[in-house]
Amino acid sequence: MICAACFFEAEPPRVVRGMGEYWLPTVPWVNELMVRTGSVVGTRKNAIDLLTNEEAVIAFPEGIRGMNKLIWERYQLQEFGQGFMRLALETDTPVVPIAVVGSEEQAIAIANAPPLARLLGMPAFPVTITFPWLGLLGAVPFPVKYRIYFGEPMRFTGNPSDEDEVIGEKVEQVKARIATMLADGLAARRSLFW
Repeated sequence: MICAACFFEAEPPRVVRGMGEYWLPTVPWVNELMVRTGSVVGTRKNAIDLLTNEEAVIAFPEGIRGMNKLIWERYQLQEFGQGFMRLALETDTPVVPIAVVGSEEQAIAIANAPPLARLLGMPAFPVTITFPWLGLLGAVPFPVKYRIYFGEPMRFTGNPSDEDEVIGEKVEQVKARIATMLADGLAARRSLFW
């Protein structure tokens, strides 16, 4: 949805390249979708190549931790990784904070099934209130309205090889900005569906 918003609503339109987890290309159909949408595996080299070519790259600093959230944890930001900040510093790329309100109710996760995830080679296998109980129909998301908020670009300076504590302070600034944007977006929302 973020990529669609950047393409259809941004002035000028922007194609955003996704940085996927290592396991995504191993999932049938997802690997084909990644290739066709210009997404790449989230390696350091791939990210640097894209950023030095001035491509717009989307990264989710929560990583798998954000994907594994259950319904009672929605909109509670998990720990952010530091890789995105180190890449931003190395390539002198601004970080654009983005908050999405609505996505965490589209598939209400009530549990995670680690044994099934391991069997399928996935980092998580969320169990929702409709999936796997309703079969493939249960994988259809609820028709919630997405609200996507783009913050002002944040520029950082420093050494990308700094100690974790130094990089962590910069990461916390981004996390705090996104948390504020989420809180404002949730306060403005009147309904899940419109």
